[in-house]
Formats: sequence, C-alpha cells, structure tokens
Amino acid sequence: MMNEEIFEESKKYMPGGVNSPVRSFKDMGINPPVIKSGNGVIIKDEDGKEYIDFVLAWGPLILGHCDTDVVNAISEEAKIALAFGAPTKLELELSKFMCENLDTIDMIRMVNSGTEATMSAIKLARGYTKKNKIVKFAGCYHGHFDGFLVEAGSGVLTEGIAGSQGVPEESIKNTLIGIYNDEKSMEQLFSKYGDDIACVIIEPVAGNMGVIKAKDSFIKTLRRLCDKYGALLIFDEVMSGFRAAFKGAQSLFEEKPDLVTYAKIMGGGLPCGAYGGKKEIMENLSPLGGVYQAGTMSGNPIVMAAGLATLTKLKNNLEGYDHIETLGRKLEDGISRISNETGINAVVNRVGGMMTIFFTDDSKVESYDDVKKCDGERFKRYFLHMLNEGFNIPPSQFEAVFLSVKHTEEHIDRFLQAFEGFAKKEVK
Repeated sequence: MMNEEIFEESKKYMPGGVNSPVRSFKDMGINPPVIKSGNGVIIKDEDGKEYIDFVLAWGPLILGHCDTDVVNAISEEAKIALAFGAPTKLELELSKFMCENLDTIDMIRMVNSGTEATMSAIKLARGYTKKNKIVKFAGCYHGHFDGFLVEAGSGVLTEGIAGSQGVPEESIKNTLIGIYNDEKSMEQLFSKYGDDIACVIIEPVAGNMGVIKAKDSFIKTLRRLCDKYGALLIFDEVMSGFRAAFKGAQSLFEEKPDLVTYAKIMGGGLPCGAYGGKKEIMENLSPLGGVYQAGTMSGNPIVMAAGLATLTKLKNNLEGYDHIETLGRKLEDGISRISNETGINAVVNRVGGMMTIFFTDDSKVESYDDVKKCDGERFKRYFLHMLNEGFNIPPSQFEAVFLSVKHTEEHIDRFLQAFEGFAKKEVK
C-alpha cells in the first residue's frame, strides 16, 4: 500500500486517520507521508521517498533512529521480559542513574508519558502544600490533562476558559494563567491568589510555542514568589530534559525547581515518563504518603532497558552535545545570514539541539504574544517547500526542530540550501 491509500483507509478506523492530531497535516492542506522506517537521521515513507529528519519522534531520538546500542538493549530484554507489573532491577538502575546524575532529583517515580508525569506532579504538589490552585503559562503545553487545557487572552490574569471541548469548567477553575517572561504579571498574580497557589509549572525552555528560553530574572522571580507563598516550582522538562544539556534545562539556571517532569529522551524512543524531586516531597506519594498514583506499565522493563541504554550512552559520550551545539550554531547562523541577505524577516531561537524559525517583523520572540504575531501563511509555504525538498520538519510554527548526534554538516548544508531556495522565492 502507498502513502495515500494507507492514510485514506486509516481515516475509516482512526479519527482523522491519526493517533495524535499534529500528525494529520490538516493545517497544511495535504496528507502526511506514512513513515515506514528510520536509520540515523534518514526516514523513509511507504512510497519509498527518503527525508532528512529534524523531528526525531518530536525530540526523543537524540541518538538518531534505531541506534544500535538502544536496539540491542531492547532486543536482549525482550528475550526474557515484556511486562510484570512487579518490581524489577532495571527500574532501580534507571531510577538510580537519574537520581545520581541530575542535581535536583532525590527520588523519582516512573510513569508512561509526559502527560502522566505532569498531571502526577501537580497532584503531588497539591497534596504536599494542601493548596488547590496551579499556575501555568499561556503558550506552554504540559499534556492533555483537563487542568492544563486552558486558554486565556494576553494579559488576562483570570482562572481561564477551557481550551478543548470535553473539559468541564470545574476542571479548570483552579488553573491560573501567567504570562511567560513577564515578572510584573507574576507579582500581581501571587499578590491576588498566592495563599491558595500550590505550584507553578513552567517549561524553562518552552517548546510548544516555538523555542523560547525563560529569562534568568524570570526564573529568579518565580523561585522567590514560590518560597514566599509556600508554593512548589515545577520544571516541565519533558522536552528539554537531556536535550538542552545532559542535565537538562535546569542546569542553565541558578535557581532550582522543587519537582521536575521527564519523558521523551529518557525512554529511548519508547513510551515513558517520570517525575522527581526533593525527598521530603516525593515521600508523600503512596505507599509512603497519602497522594495516590499508580500505573500498570510504569517501570516497564523494555522501556527501562531502552532508557538506560540511551542515557548511559549520552553520559559516556558528552562530546555528542558539543557536536549538536556546533551544528546548531551553524544552522542558526546560516538561517540568520540568508534571512538578512534575502530580506525575509525571521527570528531564530535556539537552545542546544532545539530550534524554531519565527517568521516575524519583530526583532525578538520572547513570549506567546510575540509568537501569535508571526506569519502563519509564510510558515505554511516554508513547510511545504522543505517537505518537497526532502526534509521532515514539524508542521507548525509553534514547534521545535531537533538535532541529534547523527546529523552531520552535510545535512545542515543541505537544509540551508533548501531554506535559501525558499527565501529567494518569497522575496521575488
């Protein structure tokens, strides 16, 4: 079966033909390629067309597709185990690895997805503080948990409105919306609601409104306000963990979080998640404390094997991060140069192996308000051009492209050549 045939038939059995909305390419006006295989940074669809991959399963595959050591770890474990729903040595080994190598993690709890990790961390924060309200930021995505699916207009410090059908008002009444990188707004919000705020959850490097790094002063303000009012500071590192740096985005800031959530890279490409932090907080989880959270597949041995192989390889080859940084700088500088030479207005935000091109007349992009002013129609033309040129990039202005240790300077050169072709077409 070819791409088109597979996708059209998929629509009969899966809503929109997909199991996650962004895969549908609905906003792009085309059907997506149906991917069959991947090796390194090259993926191939059912029509046999190859693409240089800058999505990498939305971030997890920092070692590239089908890394030999990760595949071998999965294969060897699959010979003796699939699942037990019981303690295993592997979950100890991965938990110990993360606690010993991440500065703010004393104890950790494995789950099965980023959404599970963030919603569980929120529940734990509420149980620990005995408070109800949470603060999230406009433009930040923390999974499809009801309490996170909130939309609010710019500058609206309210309890928000539901951002999805099927979310009752009661589910989001305790969610407050903050403005990313706006210290004054947070002072005002805590002044009004501080006594009932259980936690602040933030992507220290946002990835779902495009890549935007939190300002150092903003993180300092959040830490100070949380300490003053007895709230917990949660870093959502589902995307940035082990990617922004080996120790994650938290290593980029002086101020540290109380809890951190993980997924993506730590699972080696398999479904995973985890949340961890200070021992005094984590010990409030059942069976030690009164905050109940469970999962049949949590700590699955296949996932633990893949995750341990991935993280061990990263730790033993830290020069891989230097490689990614070198390529990332080359890509960033090249896009900026081409944009300036052609007169196409673009801002490039990058942190390590995460990067977004914003098509905007502004000189910088630091908040969700800035993102919303970007040229979505130009992005659509850019996406379609790059796909036609053989590059797999995210089909949204609000997502990040990702780099891996398997990308090379040749891949970057080819990307820049394709981007230059697009830019020249745009300014004719």
